[in-house]
Amino acid sequence: MTKLSVNINKIATLRNSRGGDVPNVVQFAKDVQRFGAEGVTIHPRPDERHIRYQDARDLKPEVYTEFNIEGNPIESFMDLVLSVKPTQVTLVPDAEDAITSNAGWDTIKHKDFLIDVIKEFQNNGIRTSIFVDPVLQQIEGAKATGTDRIELYTEGFAYQYSFGNEDAILPYTKSAILANELELGINAGHDLSLDNIKFFKENIPNLLEVSIGHALVAESLYLGVENVIQMYLRKLNQ
Repeated sequence: MTKLSVNINKIATLRNSRGGDVPNVVQFAKDVQRFGAEGVTIHPRPDERHIRYQDARDLKPEVYTEFNIEGNPIESFMDLVLSVKPTQVTLVPDAEDAITSNAGWDTIKHKDFLIDVIKEFQNNGIRTSIFVDPVLQQIEGAKATGTDRIELYTEGFAYQYSFGNEDAILPYTKSAILANELELGINAGHDLSLDNIKFFKENIPNLLEVSIGHALVAESLYLGVENVIQMYLRKLNQ
């Protein structure tokens, strides 16, 4: 089965746009778990323009499924993750001014850095995943870092699939096959939606987890959060 982790950054964005605490991100995390989500994902950035570092601390006692914290392992992020101790940390090479994640790691160029960071988290009992493009050399490079999992960056697939190009899945399938051979766990995320998730899942062998935020929240405006979560679960596990 493939787990659904709900990224709640957009809820924090909405809260921050008005000030105050509406909508409440902790309550939303509790609700999505009650509705069937198998994980909660957050991606705090240094400017805290959506999820704040304090949100991570507030969420810790309320996330009883899997808690996944994504981000660039700068010193403040590492301190946060080591203090909160989530189930999983996903390392993403974001620039500080990035609107959203837009590339995976160069696992070859940054091998030594990633080895050190991953070892620190693993020594503290935190499962590690690194954000990668569907490039075979980068999958091999990820294995050399000692990471537990990779997260396939799926924007390229989602964009091409929206135009009917089903062949866009091929690099992801090949990457997944190699990751399985290398005994790397496989996660995926970025622009996955109700429109493409079933096709993606069917073509990625041993997909362990997807992290979905923007599309899920947007779809929920029309269809309702509980209903949308159930729709994802059915598509992932048919």
